Amino acid sequence: MADTDNEIPPLAHAIAPQQFSLDVLLEKYAKGDERTADDVYRRVARGVAMAEPEALRAQVEERFVDNLRHGALGAGRIMSAAGADIAATLINCFVQPVGDSIQGVDEEGLPGIYVALLQAAETMRRGGGVGYNFSAIRPHGARVHTTSSSASGPCSYIDVFDASCRTVESAGSRRGAQMAVLDCTHPDLLEFIEAKHSKGRWNNFNVSVAVTDEFMQAVENDLPWPLVHRAEPSPSMRAAGGLHQRDDGLWVYSERRARDIWDRIMRSTYDVAEPGIVFVSRMNEDNNLRAVEIIRATNPCGEQPLPSYGCCNLGPLNLTRFVIAPFAQMKGGAASFDWDALGARTRTQVRFLDNVLDVTLWPLAEQYDESRAKRRIGVGFTGLGDTLVMLGLRYNDAQGRDFAARVARVMRDEAYRASVELARERGAFPLFNAAQYLEAGTFASRLPEDIQDAIRQHGIRNSHLLSIAPTGTVSLAFADNASNGIEPAFSWTYSRMKVMADGSRASFAVEDHAYRLYRELGGDVERLPDYFISALEMSARDHLDMMAAVQPYIDTSISKTVNVPADYPFDAFESLYFDAWKSGLKGLATYRPNETLGAVLSVDTPQASDALSGTDIDLDPLRIAIDHRPSGEMPAIIEKVEYLTQAGKKSLYLAVSFMQVTGRIGGEDVTIERPIEFFIPAGQRDESQQWITATMRSLSLAARGGFVARNLQDLRKVSWDRGQVRLGDVQRLDGTRSPRWHDSEVAALAYALQQILHRRGFLDAEGNQVPSRMLARLPHTHALTLPISTNLNAQQATASDDAAQDEPASHVLRTMHGRKCGTCGANAVIRKDGCDFCTACGEIGACG
Repeated sequence: MADTDNEIPPLAHAIAPQQFSLDVLLEKYAKGDERTADDVYRRVARGVAMAEPEALRAQVEERFVDNLRHGALGAGRIMSAAGADIAATLINCFVQPVGDSIQGVDEEGLPGIYVALLQAAETMRRGGGVGYNFSAIRPHGARVHTTSSSASGPCSYIDVFDASCRTVESAGSRRGAQMAVLDCTHPDLLEFIEAKHSKGRWNNFNVSVAVTDEFMQAVENDLPWPLVHRAEPSPSMRAAGGLHQRDDGLWVYSERRARDIWDRIMRSTYDVAEPGIVFVSRMNEDNNLRAVEIIRATNPCGEQPLPSYGCCNLGPLNLTRFVIAPFAQMKGGAASFDWDALGARTRTQVRFLDNVLDVTLWPLAEQYDESRAKRRIGVGFTGLGDTLVMLGLRYNDAQGRDFAARVARVMRDEAYRASVELARERGAFPLFNAAQYLEAGTFASRLPEDIQDAIRQHGIRNSHLLSIAPTGTVSLAFADNASNGIEPAFSWTYSRMKVMADGSRASFAVEDHAYRLYRELGGDVERLPDYFISALEMSARDHLDMMAAVQPYIDTSISKTVNVPADYPFDAFESLYFDAWKSGLKGLATYRPNETLGAVLSVDTPQASDALSGTDIDLDPLRIAIDHRPSGEMPAIIEKVEYLTQAGKKSLYLAVSFMQVTGRIGGEDVTIERPIEFFIPAGQRDESQQWITATMRSLSLAARGGFVARNLQDLRKVSWDRGQVRLGDVQRLDGTRSPRWHDSEVAALAYALQQILHRRGFLDAEGNQVPSRMLARLPHTHALTLPISTNLNAQQATASDDAAQDEPASHVLRTMHGRKCGTCGANAVIRKDGCDFCTACGEIGACG
């Protein structure tokens, strides 16, 4: 094991940390008696060194501590949890697959929607964020064969994942971030593009469209673009015409001008900063493992294109720590950069992150298997903007870009060399195949020849090694608020909002590291030199050019925001994305400030901030997220429900709890009552009752997330293999009423809950959401104040179920044969006298 970097001396330009950095360190990273950054470094180094053979641990621990003291960092999960006695993952983010079935696996072998939801909840509970591509889910209106109904589409299920993320608090009090990706070919693309225009929807998601080279070429050449899926459209959609199945088996749901679709994406991004763009063709073409995997999604911030169950194991180097004699130009000297130290620290960082893969907790076995097969890591950097300032270089000119490219090139070469050395010591990653790995076109095929020769001879330990990620609170806590990742400084001084222990928000003044150091060294901060250029002072093209300079040396991707002024012309904005594609970037995210968007950071004066706090900002009370059930008693409605199944009559009680929620609409306070908890006070004696209880819990999540109406409509489509369930009635065209039929017990209970909320005035007769303005006019006097936790009438409900076993034959449903009735829902439509006739309700349908 080489140990060259212990000889590198520390650089003598450290300054005392600012108070906000200390607060973040203690709040987010310190454990137990830890009070300083060095305490955290010791714990982290000790924890990560546990992957070493016992004889080497003490030596490697000291090497890791030294690296951390001189600029190396782990990503947030590593700094928070490594070496600590908590059951949390050290991996920041994952990508997980989602298939086109409710449970089990779909025809492509992907996990069903609720299996994926459970996996994601476990991942977030352990501290990881998750990215998904939802394109496998059949589009809105597609046929659901098992229920002879129509699908609700991926956007409705993203609502469910969003609520789960909001409710499941990640380890260490960290909320899980998510990325939703949809392919540019999916029939629901337009709905996806504009979904976040509704305030409060998908607040826990970043969203991106995965665009292919073929799509971009179609936009460029003004060609038609088909929106397709393998799922068959519903009979009603097919009857409407215009749909057809291609030779490749995919159904064409619609065809539009590619430019029209692109314009919708660009207009949305221009207005609300989303969706972002993922250049998925470039991601796959450049991938070192393109022979054995397909990339369809990224982690939540976009710097890691990943396969199913892939992970982000990240650790940046703080570039400001390698500047020698910063700001020496003030006194006629010249600052310089320690390239040898950068290379040595990079090599140690590779070993550090490779160890993390062996000491971390893996939320899922699939994630463990994926990491073992490929051993992805992501060495990166932070503080680039401040480093350029300290060297007297401008971020937005050729010298600044050339410096950044050299940093990335040095780190690339040293990281790959270090991984080859690790392969000699520990073995190559299991899926390594030299011919495939170095095949023309892969990132590795562009490495220097000596590194390629070494890979052929010895293999390589890690399939991917580099990633430029945002560093957020890690930079605040451990780098004195050095500029974030590849970004220039946002502002030299600003205020940052912080959530206090009591839930209130407070504003704190924060200063940039380079700005503080310049002042400490005698610089006049009232007259900053022109190389102090912030993110808001440069053009959008300058941001893009920096990404283009660095990307050729990064084997995954770069997380960067291209800042665009509010008055930036739309045509110029649109051209940024075309230039990004032609420059070989793998994605792009922009931010254009406007009245729709807010920010954690603010450069307003305190007076302006105070004035802002009094403005009228609309927030629909239906969209306000409720993190958890309030303690104590709440008003509740409890109703007895009786229904017939193939096994006989059943009876149980449904309980719905409400709370008052106040928001603002049109500048006025509006208070409504919302359902926030659903409960069935009955025993859980068999599988079906356990499923119903689980369904009530998911409904409660949806209610607190603000989309219970959509979730109930989805549950109405759930089917099972135990025959239909009879509950409620339906009015026929001739005015008579007949029994209503449902495809499962869950669907029947969802209908019962819809009726409760309809009688309450919360939903209309079709189960649709009633707007807040109308809800605000309703009296709030219909509920009983009952403590739900008392398991009210559980014995009575159970007794009713038991009694159902002795019901006469007239109370047991007979098996019926036929197609589904569009009026009553029974599978009882036959052909009688040349006409469709429902034997359950008597409705006569099409004849001839």
